[in-house]
Amino acid sequence: MRIVTLVENTCPNNKYIAEHGLCIYVETEKHKLLVDSGQTNAVINNADALGIDLSLVDTLILSHGHYDHSGGILPFRKRNNTAKIYMQKTAADPHFNGERYIGIDPDILSLPDLITLDGNHTIDDELFLFSNITGRKCYPQGNKKLLCEKNGTKVPDDFSHEQCLVISQNGNHYLLSGCAHNGIINILDRYYELFGDYPNYVISGFHMMKRDGIYSQKEINTIMQTAHLLSDMITVFFSGHCTGTVPFEIMKQIMGDKLCALHSGYSINI
Repeated sequence: MRIVTLVENTCPNNKYIAEHGLCIYVETEKHKLLVDSGQTNAVINNADALGIDLSLVDTLILSHGHYDHSGGILPFRKRNNTAKIYMQKTAADPHFNGERYIGIDPDILSLPDLITLDGNHTIDDELFLFSNITGRKCYPQGNKKLLCEKNGTKVPDDFSHEQCLVISQNGNHYLLSGCAHNGIINILDRYYELFGDYPNYVISGFHMMKRDGIYSQKEINTIMQTAHLLSDMITVFFSGHCTGTVPFEIMKQIMGDKLCALHSGYSINI
C-alpha cells in the first residue's frame, strides 16, 4: 500500500508546497483515494511534482467541513470528474472560528458524485467510514472558539460532521482522520467500540496547535496524558498539520518511535 502526504503545513526540503491544510493520497489493492484535499490547488502542484495522476483517483473522503481540508476539492474536480466524494451531511453547515467563516465552499455541494452520509458507511471490504464520536476525554482546547450554524444561530461546534476512514489491507488496519476535533483518544475509543481492538496505524492531526505557541500547564498536562494513553496502544501514529510543534515535541519525548511527523511530499513508510 502506498501512502503519500500530498499537502501538510511543512516541507523541510522546500521541494513541495506547504500550506495550512492536509491531504493524504493512498493506493490500496482496489482504490486510489484522497483523504481531504488541502486548502488550495497545492494538491494539484504537489501531485504533479510527485508523479501522481489525480485523474485515476476514484474516491475522495472529506474528514470534516473546514476550508483547510476541502479547499482543494474544486481544483481537483478540474482534473477528475468521476471520483466519488464522501462527507457527512452536516459538513455542509456553515462553520466559523469566532466571526471568521471556515466552512466549505458552497459550490462543492453541487458537484456530481457527491455522497452525503448520516453516520457510518461501508464503501466495500477495504474502506469503512465512521462518525458519532461522543467521548470527551483529553478534549482539544482549540475547539473553544469553533462554531457551527444551526437554524440561523451560531452554536458551539459538536463536530458531528467529523468522520474517520478505516482501511483494511493485508491484515492491517489504518485509521485516517483529518484534525481529530473530537479528540484522538475519543476517536480511538469509538474505533474500539466498533472493532474490539485498536488500529495498527493512525494518520491524523491532533488539533493541539496554538498560534502563539504558549501553553498553560493544564494544556501541557492534557498533551502528556494523551501521549501516555497513545503509547499504551499497539498503534503507530503519523501526525502533523494541526498538532502543533510544541505538542508534537512533548508527545515525541513520551512516544518515541510510535510517533512520526507528516510533511508535504513525504511518503509514509510502513
